[in-house]
Amino acid sequence: MPSPLSADRSAPQPPEREAVDALIHRTRRLRGDVDAVRRDAVRVDEDDPRTRWQRALCELAVHHLDDLGAQLGQLRDGLPAEPSEQPADGAGEPAGSLIGRVGSAEWNLLTDEVSWSDELFRIFGRDPEAGGLSLDALPSRLLPEDQPLLTALVTDCLVDGKPIDGEFRIRHTDGRVRTLHMMGEPVLDTDGCTASMWAVLRDVSALRRSQQVVRRTRDSLSREQPDAGTGHRAGAEPEAAVLPPWQTSLRLPGQGAGALDIAAHHLPSRTSALAGGGWYDAMELPDGRTVLAVGDLTGHGAQATSATAVVMGAVRGMAIAGIEPGALLGHLNQVVETSIQPALGSAVCGRFDPATRTLDWAQAGHPAPLLFRDGTGRPLPQPDGVLLGASSGAAYEQDEAHLLPGDVLVLHTDGLARDDAAGHGGARPGTETLLGLAPRFTEARSAQECVRIVVEAFGGTERLDDACVLIARVGA
Repeated sequence: MPSPLSADRSAPQPPEREAVDALIHRTRRLRGDVDAVRRDAVRVDEDDPRTRWQRALCELAVHHLDDLGAQLGQLRDGLPAEPSEQPADGAGEPAGSLIGRVGSAEWNLLTDEVSWSDELFRIFGRDPEAGGLSLDALPSRLLPEDQPLLTALVTDCLVDGKPIDGEFRIRHTDGRVRTLHMMGEPVLDTDGCTASMWAVLRDVSALRRSQQVVRRTRDSLSREQPDAGTGHRAGAEPEAAVLPPWQTSLRLPGQGAGALDIAAHHLPSRTSALAGGGWYDAMELPDGRTVLAVGDLTGHGAQATSATAVVMGAVRGMAIAGIEPGALLGHLNQVVETSIQPALGSAVCGRFDPATRTLDWAQAGHPAPLLFRDGTGRPLPQPDGVLLGASSGAAYEQDEAHLLPGDVLVLHTDGLARDDAAGHGGARPGTETLLGLAPRFTEARSAQECVRIVVEAFGGTERLDDACVLIARVGA
């Protein structure tokens, strides 16, 4: 296909190959980490809609990373050569792959010439000898309900010079319906008039089917949730199904000298029927160390639910792979930034070694953990770290804290107190109230008892957002 350039602008320079290679390497590592969670952490019971949804979300995260890796590969290599070994009818895709075929086209408005790549003929199941479809004939291949959308996209492109970015469905010659994603731009002549239009079309049918599986299992689970005693949130969303431990009570009793006694709790918003993006997690690694993590994503409802599940899976996979907390947040920033549903988020992640009682930790725009010792509490000195999804290639500083037997560590989200609460000296909302609980934490005999103290102090607060708290108590 001819280069899609205006007569009055030069071609963009290709990205440095080394930079793209580095992104591809990172994507592959993340893909392997998330796949490890899918294999090792998600045990599928086909009769349980909760585990079906867990599996579907993990598979969708893997496929998104596969898709990103394939697109970065094309960016590095340029336009791919036309594959000769693929079936001519385009009916099949690689087994288990959601990376659809990609074709290109250009329509010359001055000569009425139509130029289609060989791959685009395969996508439509059209004989190359018949030639590519004109812009007038193209809508006829779409499902009737999608034809007005394509007509509007093409009209806006040719008349107003707007770029094309939309999806529509076609009926393939094999009888199956396929979903295509089309991106394109007008090509201007020296007078600034539209001379032609180019486009890239990608078959996203398999990806959309995978997303439908997630939605169906989510809806099935939602219908099975009991209505009694759950108030206005009953059956609204199956957030708790994505866990353990998100939005359910968590307790990991300590074992052995220096081990952590861990408990956590989710406090729902009293002003919204939709759950927010708050989450927490704790897990023991194969080497005996323990990972603690708390975070929050923007948004509410099903979108926040799905995004949180992907983030938690990525954290677990990278932690199992032995990635340090600072580097882990750097990779997590890439996951959030490249998500199909962009969002911002905050997180704090720590890794505790019971042999040395050392906590290595990092944060991304999140409240620092609070350390309670001998009847007093204080925030840990905060290393640098920006919000997740706010900056490409962000680096996250990592710090170290030495804990003592009997110490209590509190990780929490911003939503714990009233959103309009203002602490003295610039303290975050809820921090001063938590620090005031220090004497009671000292008397508590377990992390679970500390959680009950927090719930008593904050449970009646009219929060505008959900809140999470995770407490770890160092054993003697």
